[in-house]
Amino acid sequence: MAQRFPDRVLESDRLLLRPFSEADIADVREACGDELVRTWLPVPVPYTLESAREWCTRITPAILASGDGIQFAAVPRAGGRLAACVGLKKTDWPARVSEIGYWVAPWARGRGYATESVRTIGRWLLRDLRFERMELRAAPGNHASLRVAERAGLVREGVLRNAGFVHAGRVDLVLYSLVPSDLADPGPPGPRAPGAGVRPGG
Repeated sequence: MAQRFPDRVLESDRLLLRPFSEADIADVREACGDELVRTWLPVPVPYTLESAREWCTRITPAILASGDGIQFAAVPRAGGRLAACVGLKKTDWPARVSEIGYWVAPWARGRGYATESVRTIGRWLLRDLRFERMELRAAPGNHASLRVAERAGLVREGVLRNAGFVHAGRVDLVLYSLVPSDLADPGPPGPRAPGAGVRPGG
């Protein structure tokens, strides 16, 4: 049986990172129809209600079951609409390496939600799950994504030439990484580490 991530809900100071559900369909459709999301991610165009339904109810559970990664819906703990999608993909289990990716809904931008989510998932991946490396790739022109990587504490390693694909064509990708020694306060393993919590998903 292929290895896979545990089905978990993660908590940060302001956010709940949980599985997607049917309740997120309308927000996912609106967010993925946004021009900025379409510019940097190869989402279907037009992004229909059925596209959103597929993502929330079929694709994200399949990603988890396959072992390739895990996708989280980031929502404010105080309540409100879906703020972001943050997840792991292209996981190499023998090497203990996974790649993080994200988008932020237009109504939730400018609040640091992506940075907070990336930090939370990075601690969970490297400390609790004992991974050795988390990678992030973003096009040089995707300035918002690059700022998130840097604010979340990832280290820029270089540029992968012609390594990405968006609707406009091929793009270079800036490579960032996070390794266990980069964590400011590794702390003890387990869900009681400061600033983040873990509980079973569902």
